[in-house]
Amino acid sequence: MDRIFFSGHSHCTKFGNNISHFSDISASIVQGSGIGPVSYVVTASDLHPVNSGNLMTKYADDTYLIIPASNANTCNSEIEHIDSWSTVNNLLLNRAKSSEIVFVRPKNRRNLTIPPPAVPGFRKEENMKALGVTFSRELSVSSHVDELLTKCSQSLFALRTLRHHGLPQDAIQAVFQAVVVNRLTYATPAWYGFTNAADRGRLDSFLRRSAKLGYRDANSLSFDNMCETADERLFSRIVNNSLHPLYSLLPPQRDQHYELRERAHNFQLPPRSSSLTDSNFLTRMLFKNTGCAP
Repeated sequence: MDRIFFSGHSHCTKFGNNISHFSDISASIVQGSGIGPVSYVVTASDLHPVNSGNLMTKYADDTYLIIPASNANTCNSEIEHIDSWSTVNNLLLNRAKSSEIVFVRPKNRRNLTIPPPAVPGFRKEENMKALGVTFSRELSVSSHVDELLTKCSQSLFALRTLRHHGLPQDAIQAVFQAVVVNRLTYATPAWYGFTNAADRGRLDSFLRRSAKLGYRDANSLSFDNMCETADERLFSRIVNNSLHPLYSLLPPQRDQHYELRERAHNFQLPPRSSSLTDSNFLTRMLFKNTGCAP
């Protein structure tokens, strides 16, 4: 039945009253088809790292290969494996659209390391966007905050136009909440812990200015409170659902059950090796819910 679905497909482009010639589709999936997402999952299910210790995450048509510093010499073999897998599956590894980033500890002068050689054909980036969140090679999110504030400031111009055309105040605030606030708080559990005081100050300043202009209720939550609420909501879903995708990242549960204070979870506390690990979402929440916030 799958073979019948994938055979005999063609594609054309329509612009106005003009329709292009039909071209047969011999690879890929018809965009918008119901079987498309499932077909991708099935196709990519056998794509895995070939070296122990390396990780690979896949989302839609994006694939992220994560190689720790101890495995830097395995990078080329992993790329060659992905290239071979693509050829076997009638796909193409587009090196021109692929990029790499080498993460380093900020201000790490005592343990200077030589970065691995660049992957042939890949762009070497100082910043990388993963699922809408931009991180720098030092795991700073200042560039992400810059981009957020730029886009949200543009939305204020659109709200000002709507107000000029007579949109009521309560409707303007509803639009601000739906468009601007939701954009600001997108994926905050992933990046909020990596913000510095200057980043948080700029975000709060933008929200205060928006409230002063009447786009937001002055009694609304601050940015920090909104992020804390999102953190608690996500953490509760993870620890109470063993089928949650992030549940496997939690540390083992403790064998001892005596308590001096009430805890929100029964998991062991992970080691705290650096400020970067303290910025990690699960590390922050595991310590916070024991009253020992990093």
